Amino acid sequence: MNAGAALEIAAVTKRFGSKVAVDALSLRVERGAFVGVLGRNGAGKTTTINMATGLMPPSAGQIRVLGLDIDKHALEIKRRIGVMAQEDSVFGFLTGPQYLLFAGRIRGLSDAEVARRADELFDTLDLAPEPGTLVCDYSYGMKKKLELAAALLHGPEVLFLDEPFEGIDPVTGRTIRELLSGLQRKGVTLMMSSHVLEIVEKLCGAIAILEKGKLMGFGTVAELRALHGESESLEDLFVSLMGGAKRGTLSWL
Repeated sequence: MNAGAALEIAAVTKRFGSKVAVDALSLRVERGAFVGVLGRNGAGKTTTINMATGLMPPSAGQIRVLGLDIDKHALEIKRRIGVMAQEDSVFGFLTGPQYLLFAGRIRGLSDAEVARRADELFDTLDLAPEPGTLVCDYSYGMKKKLELAAALLHGPEVLFLDEPFEGIDPVTGRTIRELLSGLQRKGVTLMMSSHVLEIVEKLCGAIAILEKGKLMGFGTVAELRALHGESESLEDLFVSLMGGAKRGTLSWL
């Protein structure tokens, strides 16, 4: 394994009982890259991200983040990465500012620094709930934005995002796209799963395509098209690699 890579996944398998969610997956992400992870529901995208961030252990194989073995250096890795999970993991009984204060404190930030950064994040993400509003009363989109704010608060070296645009309005979506592009320009490594192919094609320099836990393709859009069909759009390419789409008709309609 190369200690200089941001993320290296080597022959990683994850089993849940008899079900194989990730199957001997190997993937290397260079520092400063922006990688999009595509796949159908159940393809292993979230499981892969959860293992790469230390949220669950692999059944077999090895994972290194920023050159560190995740089994031996999980705490140090978690200090240096940011995670925006797909699941709703924010504490509903806190207000938004209280949640960011909690997130900042466990990252070792001072209360004053958390307050300064939180104000900037709330303004950038257009996240302005009424004072005293609990997170449990936020809309789904507001919760997603709060999760992103918490993931960015400490200035991570690697940022993992699981469906970050789900439930986000178009205006905020553009803000987030510009924010992520700016982070990459500053050298932050990003890994994002998404079903929105247009966003992946615009933002990501490399794309990993998963199916049934296996890596079906990895490279730039141009490289994947060269291998699987020069004239295909990313959607056509993705659908083709998945074996094609079912006919969208019903016998009684």
